[in-house]
Amino acid sequence: MQVLPYGSWPSPIDAALAAAHDGRPEYVGWVGDEVWWTAPRPAEHGRRTLVRRRPDGTEESVLPAPWNVRSRVVEYGGQPWAGVVHEGRILVVFVHFADQRLYVYEPGSASGGGPRPLTPVSSVGGGLRWVEPQLLTARGEVWCVLEEFTGEGPTDVRRVLAAVPLDGSAADDRAAVRELTDGRHRFVTGARLSSDGRRAAWLAWDHPRMPWEGTEVVVADVARDGTLSGARVVAGGPGESIAQVDWMPVTAYGPRSPDHGRRSAGDGERSAEDGRQPAADRLLYTSDRGGWWNLYRDHRPVCPREEEFGGALWKLGQRWFAPLESGLVAVVHGRGATVLGILDPETGELVDAAGPWTEFAPTLAVQGDRVVAVAASPRSAYEVVELDASTGRARVIGAAHDDAVDPAHYPEPRIRTFTGPDGRDVHAHVYPPHHPGHVAPGHELPPYVVWAHGGPTDRAPLVLDLEIAYFTSRGIGVVEVDYGGSTGYGREYRERLREQWGVVDVEDCAAVALALADEGTADRGRLAVRGGSAGGWTAAVSLAATDVYACGTIRYPVLDLVGWATGETHDFESRYPDSLVGPLAQVPARYAERSPIEHADRITVPFLLLQGLDDVICPPAQCERFLARLAGRPVPHAYLAFEGEGHGFRQAATTVRALEAELSLYAQVFGLCPPGIPRLELVR
Repeated sequence: MQVLPYGSWPSPIDAALAAAHDGRPEYVGWVGDEVWWTAPRPAEHGRRTLVRRRPDGTEESVLPAPWNVRSRVVEYGGQPWAGVVHEGRILVVFVHFADQRLYVYEPGSASGGGPRPLTPVSSVGGGLRWVEPQLLTARGEVWCVLEEFTGEGPTDVRRVLAAVPLDGSAADDRAAVRELTDGRHRFVTGARLSSDGRRAAWLAWDHPRMPWEGTEVVVADVARDGTLSGARVVAGGPGESIAQVDWMPVTAYGPRSPDHGRRSAGDGERSAEDGRQPAADRLLYTSDRGGWWNLYRDHRPVCPREEEFGGALWKLGQRWFAPLESGLVAVVHGRGATVLGILDPETGELVDAAGPWTEFAPTLAVQGDRVVAVAASPRSAYEVVELDASTGRARVIGAAHDDAVDPAHYPEPRIRTFTGPDGRDVHAHVYPPHHPGHVAPGHELPPYVVWAHGGPTDRAPLVLDLEIAYFTSRGIGVVEVDYGGSTGYGREYRERLREQWGVVDVEDCAAVALALADEGTADRGRLAVRGGSAGGWTAAVSLAATDVYACGTIRYPVLDLVGWATGETHDFESRYPDSLVGPLAQVPARYAERSPIEHADRITVPFLLLQGLDDVICPPAQCERFLARLAGRPVPHAYLAFEGEGHGFRQAATTVRALEAELSLYAQVFGLCPPGIPRLELVR
């Protein structure tokens, strides 16, 4: 072991390696006997492609550049594709990011043609956008959520369920798109159809609620002509968050159980050949009415636990559970970290899949007894996993993790619970500096960077992240803080942030940082804070409101609450401050009191500000106004703005520049000597 100061350890994990492994597979699905998913391509301008895994195990990209399979509905997007085998041919529909049109594609077709558009382009505002497509080939349609802008403003928008003809007749004709709902709700998720096709269920909510605050389950009857009627709310409300809804198919004939849910009109007229009536599908959903997102069948809990079987619905089409034909249910659940399990709703018995994974993403697809998911661990990045529910065997089948460097360089996380103000628990993942061949002098304490996750209604997953390893392998510790307001710990923990954004998150991060210093884990004089989006807000407020940190990295942040609440963000989060801070009309002083832009003069330590110039969620105008407030003050800082980047960085070149700049900031402030890192020029 070679003795070198913290921050000067040579590491094989450079910024280019971290950038190449940025992103993860998402939105798994079955197409016949093949498993498909979307995958990141950081080196190809950050696009996402469709990947198919053939039955022989080989993987291939379905769409070449520049096709980018990604939706912009509510800006965060969601399920952007669907596929089936129809008349012996694969038929796929997907959303292309550049124009947000829905396309249909038949890979390997004899005609040799490429994707064909199914929907038109609109010149109004943000145009027409689509998400959660479902192929209904018998009807010759694709059912989707349609987001349609009605004006130039970010909140001039309506959302409905819609049916798009597969024959291409709507490619240049908006009138050919058939609307299924009347737009009475501001937000809707894609409809889930019962197995007989006669009922549809979806989630809906309205401003000022966010989906983790209050949603409703809407059920409607589906007529033979494909119209919806009798839409009624059957569960949920302003104080109950339902994260997902679906149907449990009932394939056996026989008498209905006493607790079976209501059937739609016409169910009683159908009969099997033996004269007995088929049982109707049963409604499944995850609700937090008991304080935790638990699974309910026909409004009754099937496995009540102080664990989460759902999460924050940031993207439409996220799935935490999937019913199997056998009557069992695949579930992603946990407290903090998540696992994949198979639940028997009749008995409440839950058996988890064996394996090394500590985090399962909210995407599931089932076929027979086979469950496909996306999972990761502190030793492996996200990969596609298949679970055989009949045997309990789980294995990696796609996007398999490959150690690009000796895994001895990976950080070794410690799951910790710290004590915050008023004795409240604060959950965190601590990643100490770690290198297989280097240690620091015995008298030296390491520098640490506090990472505040985005959302803020989100959490830090317990997975291998090469951006964290980029720092820890050089001798800089990282601690990810699931501050009050984070998901994964029940509704009460989430509610800690209600009207306390900029207070609780800042206090909890500071409490963790100071606790690490007090116990001798971190150097009190070499603490930094870093965050993106809502985490960027927390980082900026932390620099303005506390003296805990020697510097900070602020990535695509919220800096001006008044601006953010009055038209400077997208529709989805435009009323989010109502719960995070309070209604602007009622507490205007609170908005100024907490906004970093109003207290830029209090920031006295160096910082790095990173921003995408195409960001419509946290626009660059906020950064520019913030920097204008700093003009003439001797605060060392740097501002890097990236063309072609939106909210969150996706291009490899951007990630490389951002990581190297961040490391250079810490090197200059903490007195470190990382080899081979370009020097970031700080304006003074």
